[in-house]
Amino acid sequence: MTTSSLPYALYTAAQVQEFDRIAIEDYQIAAYDLMKQAGQVVLDAINQQSVNTKNLVVFAGIGNNGGDGFVVAKLAYEAGWQVSVFQCGDVNKIQGNALTARNDLLALGVEIDDFHGFLPKEATIIVDALFGTGLERKVEGQWAKAIKAINHSDAKVIAIDIPSGLNSDTGNIWGCAVNADVTVSFIGLKQGLFMAQGCEYTGQVIFHTLDVPARVYARRILSSRRIDWLKKSQSLSPRVRTADKTDFGHGLLIGGDIGFSGAIRLAAEACARVGAGLVSVVTPPANAAWMNLQQAEIMSHGVESPEQLQPLLQRANVIAIGPGLGRSEWAKNLLDWAIATTLPLVVDADGLNLLAQSPRYHTNWILTPHLSEAARLLDCERQWVVDNRLQAVENLQQRYGGVVVLKGAGSLIQAADQPVSVCSEGNPGMASGGMGDILTGIIAGLLAQGFEPLEATETAVCLHARAGDVVASRQGELGMLASDLLPILPPLLNRLL
Repeated sequence: MTTSSLPYALYTAAQVQEFDRIAIEDYQIAAYDLMKQAGQVVLDAINQQSVNTKNLVVFAGIGNNGGDGFVVAKLAYEAGWQVSVFQCGDVNKIQGNALTARNDLLALGVEIDDFHGFLPKEATIIVDALFGTGLERKVEGQWAKAIKAINHSDAKVIAIDIPSGLNSDTGNIWGCAVNADVTVSFIGLKQGLFMAQGCEYTGQVIFHTLDVPARVYARRILSSRRIDWLKKSQSLSPRVRTADKTDFGHGLLIGGDIGFSGAIRLAAEACARVGAGLVSVVTPPANAAWMNLQQAEIMSHGVESPEQLQPLLQRANVIAIGPGLGRSEWAKNLLDWAIATTLPLVVDADGLNLLAQSPRYHTNWILTPHLSEAARLLDCERQWVVDNRLQAVENLQQRYGGVVVLKGAGSLIQAADQPVSVCSEGNPGMASGGMGDILTGIIAGLLAQGFEPLEATETAVCLHARAGDVVASRQGELGMLASDLLPILPPLLNRLL
């Protein structure tokens, strides 16, 4: 997904519909003028596509989204495109501005046909104007047949406002959805474009306010916030020339039970790579002797009992626990001791699994579950979390406190009394073992340097995602390893990438 130059405020479908109403009723902007302007923006996006021939196919529904499609077809026809228009749904239900747009198109002599399952072979661009943001039912019948045809075509697909079949609030799919190459969204960015399956189906996102006055947006509080590395990196500042390692904190990372030492070593190196002044690892004695053989800067401590942890806690200013921790009595005891301190705490992996067995509330920690860990923490089915990611991250924060990252496509970050943040970067190549350990280390490293918990979390999630995108741009997504991100972190932090 391409997201450069997009706004950061995200809204629900109901909020955007309200903006539309305010613009029309309070600011006397003609609704049909908005529709015609939307059509021109879409045509401009079409003209930016590299195609050999100007053969356009428009799939139109029966609502205002279909009306936008009719306007696009009219403008394209007037600009010399070969245009085919397919109507889905009961034409007798078309009304208002959509009906006006349809009649204007027919007046040019352009035919509007029912769709019977076959696309023109010469089609180079398909415009999806089937459903807008108001869809609230599973896509079936003729509509599903049209979406299937669109997705099987070799033509480039431009979705108007949102890919048909995608839930604009959650990013979930209503049975099936158009897989767009470009989505042109209007008035307010819909949050579903950037989370869950929206990340897969929207392609490049283009946004236009349709010149709705800025004062309109002051009427509603945003539903969520998009975050990315471009934005978060602006808060970073260079170090003073007189800096000392003690100025940048001491991260203490706990984990790496027998057979899982790699997880904590990845986290520790990530902690160091983002600038923590000192990094220590607490691990079983059997692992301690060689934990730092490949990374000499990591201090390794073999600890058998929580009592041996106490002097190390006194020297640290942040704790991260969980990568490779296991679920033994050793692990449980160390987690209890870590939680009992007043230090900022990052909990991941088996730390979360242990927490699910003995839930507690804490205001000074950051929890970083993936979908399955979130399900354990909420004592629910994984599929419920998949289907209700926004509700899940809110429930996690309310039940456990602190800051919660629900990892996945469009990772969500929730803190108390704050709108949820949605990371719009990252790629599926990052779906490999150890990626979460890297994120844990990055968060810990930023906390060690004095970042506030929410700022550390948002910055870390965006840095982590952007590093994955850099790796993907260089070597592709398939076969990406978590350790591939480590050498990318310093150049990103120093703005060399």
